[in-house]
Amino acid sequence: MSTGGLALLLHPDNQANTFSGLLAIGRAVYVFEIILFVAVTCAISLRFVRYPRLLKESLIHPSESLFFATSFLSLASIIGGMHLYGLQICGAWLLVAYRILFWLYFAATFIVAIWSYYSLFSSPALKIQDMTPAWDLPIFPFMLSGTLAAIGAGHQAEAHAVAMIVAGLTAQGLGMTVSLLMYVMYVHRMIEWGFPSSKSRPAMFIAVGPPAFTSLAIIGMARAWPVTTNFFGVGGQATARILELLATMVAVFIWSLALWFFCIALLSILAVAKEMTFRLNWWAFVFPNVGFTLATIKIEDVFESRVVGWVGSVLTMCLVATYVFVFTMCARAVVKREILTEGKDEDTYVGEEKPKVRRGEETVVKAQEKHV
Repeated sequence: MSTGGLALLLHPDNQANTFSGLLAIGRAVYVFEIILFVAVTCAISLRFVRYPRLLKESLIHPSESLFFATSFLSLASIIGGMHLYGLQICGAWLLVAYRILFWLYFAATFIVAIWSYYSLFSSPALKIQDMTPAWDLPIFPFMLSGTLAAIGAGHQAEAHAVAMIVAGLTAQGLGMTVSLLMYVMYVHRMIEWGFPSSKSRPAMFIAVGPPAFTSLAIIGMARAWPVTTNFFGVGGQATARILELLATMVAVFIWSLALWFFCIALLSILAVAKEMTFRLNWWAFVFPNVGFTLATIKIEDVFESRVVGWVGSVLTMCLVATYVFVFTMCARAVVKREILTEGKDEDTYVGEEKPKVRRGEETVVKAQEKHV
């Protein structure tokens, strides 16, 4: 996910400030992502072939099952990167392939979103004090249909472009709405129980993703609207301009929520930085913030603000450095057998390590203990 997101971010079309060689770097990262995806898919498939019962246990596990959807997030970045990096090389046939893959992805991720939450609601094992933004992951892949529509609809024929944009907006709307429902529980959890444990705090950055990718997608879909249409009795050019204006205002409105979650997550991480040891959720430092950075750059592109453009470039450099750091720490943890080895399964527990008492009750408990 993070490698693919970085590949999308490093494409020259997604940067306000570029240099010669950036396209080659982005293409190399994209190829590396495909290699990683194939390697991980083969490895986990081998695991399930050797131990078939683990597949069912993984899919019904109250917390591990939430991460089944992340494979589709990786596919989203592969499909989007295929269009960005392959269109000039492959030509028109890639547009047809992209359109077919878009609709297959749209249908598959919608089914995943329904099935995942149905399973979660059918056997409730997680409690409100266990809440992390990871609960939002099952809807995330379907939501990224909007991002895929924003990437590819502008190069499609009019009828196909409109259909992709409408579908993308539908997916983005559902994804953002479900995310808002999850945010209510997430904020409730932090008000009542405090921040998650130090080992789970990197996952707080997942909350940055939905508003960030929504801002990115609605701007992209508005700019991809075909100017040859004549909907609502208005010329296509006028409709496109109105849509772009409306999308930009809504994008800025939603982007601020991503900024707020980013700042909260960053401060919570800095508060416990000395206590943290590597866990796979450190990759949340990268992928959700890719959407935040891309949204910032696209907003700059609309308003033609060089200051915001340089902010986006600085965020990009920070993300590249973060990716290298997390990748190094991940490789180190594997070599030292701190993760992905027997007895080091990160999902052996159902939820968070929750405090024994709620906020406000600690004083009462201590007073009662003293009285006893």
